[in-house]
Amino acid sequence: QVQLVESGGGLVPPGGSLRLSCAAAGRIFSTNTMGWYRQAPGSQRELVAFQTSDGTTTYADFVKGRFTISRDNAKLTVYLQLNSLQPEDTAVYYCKLSQVSDPDEHWGRGTQVTVSS
Repeated sequence: QVQLVESGGGLVPPGGSLRLSCAAAGRIFSTNTMGWYRQAPGSQRELVAFQTSDGTTTYADFVKGRFTISRDNAKLTVYLQLNSLQPEDTAVYYCKLSQVSDPDEHWGRGTQVTVSS
């Protein structure tokens, strides 16, 4: 079993910042990919960024240098620093983990990010 717990969401004004965290627990293999997705009301879930256990990083085009993903492998935690937030960034942000030899994709329950004045 794998458990993912996100934290760090909240309400911020336009231009504000947040740092999201996702802590993993359970049967975690050393080779894995952890990432962040988001889903706005009425929209499909979309990739924000992911990072492999060896540090390879991929960002969605809309990130445009505003968000930074990082991870602490010793703590089994992935972070997402959100800067220059805009109202269109309002969504539920989900953490995802996938790993070699595990056929399942694992998701957290999400953390709400609301950008509003």
